[in-house]
Amino acid sequence: MKILVTGGAGFIGSHTILELLNAGHDVIVMDNLLNSKITSLERVEDLTGQSVSFEKLDLLNIEGMDELFKSHSIDAVIHFAGLKAVGESVEKPLYYYENNVTGTVNLCKVMDKYGVKRLVFSSSATVYGNPSESPIKETSELSATNPYGQTKLTIEHIFRDLCVSDPEWKVSLLRYFNPVGAHESGRIGEDPTGIPNNLMPYVTQVAVGKRKRLSVFGSDYPTHDGTGVRDYIHVTDLAKGHLKALEHLEQESGAEAYNLGTGQGSSVLDVIKTFEKVTGKNIPYELTDRRPGDAAVCYADAEKAKNVLGWETENNLEDMCRDAWNWQMKNPDGYA
Repeated sequence: MKILVTGGAGFIGSHTILELLNAGHDVIVMDNLLNSKITSLERVEDLTGQSVSFEKLDLLNIEGMDELFKSHSIDAVIHFAGLKAVGESVEKPLYYYENNVTGTVNLCKVMDKYGVKRLVFSSSATVYGNPSESPIKETSELSATNPYGQTKLTIEHIFRDLCVSDPEWKVSLLRYFNPVGAHESGRIGEDPTGIPNNLMPYVTQVAVGKRKRLSVFGSDYPTHDGTGVRDYIHVTDLAKGHLKALEHLEQESGAEAYNLGTGQGSSVLDVIKTFEKVTGKNIPYELTDRRPGDAAVCYADAEKAKNVLGWETENNLEDMCRDAWNWQMKNPDGYA
């Protein structure tokens, strides 16, 4: 199949493209390179020995997307493109709603015009808000607590309404938990702009000497060590989940949500200790106050993805730490 991947130069997108190419698909990438680097795609081409078509294009450029669909015979879309920083979304909600929501509406309009009605959407566990219990099922209450999460939830609603209005549309809504790690080659990985928002890249930057110490937000949660518990998933496992969802679209009916996680929770201190064990690097940290809105425990029930898509994770926390460190060690300044 010929697959359009929006936001394909990013962390999860680049790993997914690698899996798509290895599975024999043709890939077209559309990315505005706002928070990603074209180098990631060049390295994917090196790793696979295959070429990727690339268009520097923004979701708000509906005319540009129309030209893209006109010039390529696209079979399905994997939609990653979007702004993704929770803190920034609180500061700039209109920026997030315009880019993520309006941009997705533009994409759907063009897809509809050209009869491309199969899509895998990059959603997020943030659609569950501050969950009252874990593991979280797809049927758990949906309640985003920040504009970023709200854009994901709004887009899910858009796809559901679209599938009701036109049964030819088939959409998989993939709710990620906490993607970490990197490709085992160390050639592609997570390259955050500025100060990392997520735990693992901050840990690896401390390990490589770019940061002095890690701040651990909250040490008095009702967990086994007082720090927050999350479901960390290896990015390669996550990428393979997109492939499974894409293959299943033919049997899909409407818009269907799937949790992509390991089904196990690890605390912040678990991650630090595991990283130190695997790498032999010491990670200095300090315990600080909780961040507003952070849940104590959040991990997935991933049985639906296993039973319906035939997908489950293969990598454990040690694998995630090892591969994240391999990437950071080989690329101390990311793709720069």
